Amino acid sequence: MTGYHDSHDGVPAGHAEQPATEHGMSRRQLLRHAGWFGGAVVLTVASGEVISHIADSRETSSGTAVGAAAAANGALRFVQVSDSHIGFQGPANMDVAGSFTEAINQVNSLGFRPDFVMHSGDLTHLSTVGQFDQVKQMMTGMQTDRVFTVPGEHDSIGDAGRAYRKTFGMGTLGDGWYSFDTHGVHFIALVNTVSLEKLGHLGNDQIDFVRKDIAALSSDTPIVVFSHIPLFAMYPQWGWSTDDALKVIALLRRFSSVTCLNGHVHQLFTKTEGNITFHSATTTAYPLPKPGRAPAPTPQVVPARQLKDALGIRTVGFRQGDRELAIKDQRLA
Repeated sequence: MTGYHDSHDGVPAGHAEQPATEHGMSRRQLLRHAGWFGGAVVLTVASGEVISHIADSRETSSGTAVGAAAAANGALRFVQVSDSHIGFQGPANMDVAGSFTEAINQVNSLGFRPDFVMHSGDLTHLSTVGQFDQVKQMMTGMQTDRVFTVPGEHDSIGDAGRAYRKTFGMGTLGDGWYSFDTHGVHFIALVNTVSLEKLGHLGNDQIDFVRKDIAALSSDTPIVVFSHIPLFAMYPQWGWSTDDALKVIALLRRFSSVTCLNGHVHQLFTKTEGNITFHSATTTAYPLPKPGRAPAPTPQVVPARQLKDALGIRTVGFRQGDRELAIKDQRLA
């Protein structure tokens, strides 16, 4: 299994969506849902429910109602961070290591100890050995039992992900995919950033892995899928989609609750298709433009005093059987 953990008790690896419009959804939907915020997304899985939130300063001091309920029920609580881009140098963020440190401090100030932290890719900017060593060392400061990762395309530059797998890929299969079970939830970590041209790509070997991995699972098993590039057509012109994701999505349709979490786009975005909800995560490094708002998805420069205004939180409530998400976005600054 990928990543590393403080207690060395990781669970060994176990065993289609159709675009609504030309770009996966209407421009009105893009304007309503797309936004760039920052911080770590905390997910709680309790009694078959998946609830995502981040505690603000008030919740940190008093303890969150969700966290308290989760603790009482022995539920799973974990954190997602993404796109730290350690090694990036540019005016969009002159200190990505500093902002990632702030994200780590946020994880450590939630008022509870997450069961694990998942980094959903682009740990580094140029996939050098030094950058991988730096981000791994930084993540040892997270107060959690385990840290898992999936690679981003920036973690595979020039070597098809070999340096990434040497640092974070122990126990994984193929290009770094794996699965595990905890608290009654089945997790699948996919790699769609190695064999890609413009869009993300999974490949037949990985799709076969998913097919075999979930074959014996009951349809009422909650499924959480991690990938770097979205598994839905968020904005294919910029590569914000995975060309063969429909094959995996088709395999997941029989499950009553499926949550897909990705990074890559550096902004919060949510899309629900039947039983499957897709959540794009924000970044700890620098904002990217909203889909179609710029010629290309290049780092966006904002005044230094406003950089933290690009960071924020999202509270999402999700219950099995619901088609709607209860979402609250709030800036961190």
